[in-house]
Amino acid sequence: MGFMVDVVLPLALAFIMLGLGLGLTFDDFARVARRPRDFALGAVCQVVVLPAVAFVLASLWPMAPELALGLMIIAAAPGGVTSNILTAFARGDVALSISLTAVISLLSVVTIPLIVVFSYARFIGEQAGRDISIAGTAVSVFLIVAVPVLIGLLIRRFAEGFALRVEPASRKLSAVLFVLVLAGAIVQERANIVPYFAEAGLVTLVLNLAMMAIAWLLARMFASGPTQRIAIAIECGLQNGTLAIAVAVLLFGGGLATVPAATYSLIMFATALIYIAVLRRGAG
Repeated sequence: MGFMVDVVLPLALAFIMLGLGLGLTFDDFARVARRPRDFALGAVCQVVVLPAVAFVLASLWPMAPELALGLMIIAAAPGGVTSNILTAFARGDVALSISLTAVISLLSVVTIPLIVVFSYARFIGEQAGRDISIAGTAVSVFLIVAVPVLIGLLIRRFAEGFALRVEPASRKLSAVLFVLVLAGAIVQERANIVPYFAEAGLVTLVLNLAMMAIAWLLARMFASGPTQRIAIAIECGLQNGTLAIAVAVLLFGGGLATVPAATYSLIMFATALIYIAVLRRGAG
């Protein structure tokens, strides 16, 4: 287990983030300045509203403190690369989805440490909260998230042909690694899997549905069009489960803190596919 936690999990996450970087161009970041309203709305939903909704649920819902912490970790995670693919299936604004994923993934170097350290002190206890620091957490997130994304981005910039050739394979391998990380988190808690999932499954479903609904409603009021509304709703519903599990394992040794990320990761695909099916039926 030590080898899995110390070596395999960080490498798996780093490769997934490298694959994300290979699919990005500098234009994905420049687009933010050209269309600031849609991006700002999506970013506020993802970075502010989602953790706030999770905090309300974690504070009011009867659950173990470690599960409350895990709920905040998955809420702090940026959107995953899968959100870009599903936005395309839903005929949403893929460019906006990619920009949100790219920028918020890099921004998570700041947002994850702030949210996680605050949540650890709030739900586990002030005394225990001193065991982790914002700076230490930021360094960990920077190394396993920002550095691989930036490397992938630079490869795409200076060796575009190579990047375009390997990017499809890296996406497939990233999907396999995500499944393995998710399975590892479930296996780690296999002895208590049924009660833990029963305890965390409903609250993560509520978080997922509430956040997609809130994002959709806000986007309906303020976004520039229906395709942007689709992108923002999906981006705010699909989180980077691999990163959330990695943070829970690397900082807190796994255990209960990984369970909300695991249940959310399973639930989010089902709700997103139902949402897409409804959109397709409405369009048809």
